Amino acid sequence: MLIHSPLVGGLTWTLVAEQMRQRGYSVIVPILSDLEISKDPYWKQHADSVAQALIDIPPGTNVILVAHSGAGPLLPIIRQNIPNRIRAYVFVDAGIPRDGATRLDLMKSEDPGWAKGFEESLQSGEQFPKWSSDDLRKIVPDENLRKRLVAEIHPRGLDFFTEPIPVFHGWPDAPCVYIQFSAPYERPAAQGRQAGWQIYKLSVGHFHMLVDASAVTDIIFEAVHGLV
Repeated sequence: MLIHSPLVGGLTWTLVAEQMRQRGYSVIVPILSDLEISKDPYWKQHADSVAQALIDIPPGTNVILVAHSGAGPLLPIIRQNIPNRIRAYVFVDAGIPRDGATRLDLMKSEDPGWAKGFEESLQSGEQFPKWSSDDLRKIVPDENLRKRLVAEIHPRGLDFFTEPIPVFHGWPDAPCVYIQFSAPYERPAAQGRQAGWQIYKLSVGHFHMLVDASAVTDIIFEAVHGLV
């Protein structure tokens, strides 16, 4: 299961999913959906979205969860919300869960100076992200893909970044691997290394799966085959 950040959409993983299917693998790209009027926290709505995407998959089927960016902190709650056994967790330029931590808490532990200004902007009523096509030109050179990515951007406010996300006791209950693309994720990668995870590093952009899907597919396969 290739899980996109709640800040963007399923396009993130579309090209990699196609690569994996061409190589004979079963792949699901669940769309994380939520309603601001819902009484459920965002994390629960997103975990429910993943569970719904798996509804036709037999409970005895093993699953590998691959998370990009803001989907990382959701992996434990997703695991609790599905009946399938998890064979591995793969973090791709993603935040690492910490029980009860908010997304803002994780940002503060990764880059305190940046997070302070970010929190102030959210408190003033701003939302994030609000990337334009020009903002992402260097990261996603293909104009068509870049426009589609921007069209799926879902700006979030303070309530999204300050909701605590639970992590169950005993997580991780399966092998983990970290794949780092960009410099802002140096600290999560280091955290994974300290935990004994296998670390892979590519000096590329945050959305490299939309630049070289084949290379990203290769490294995910290499990482997973080394775990299971």
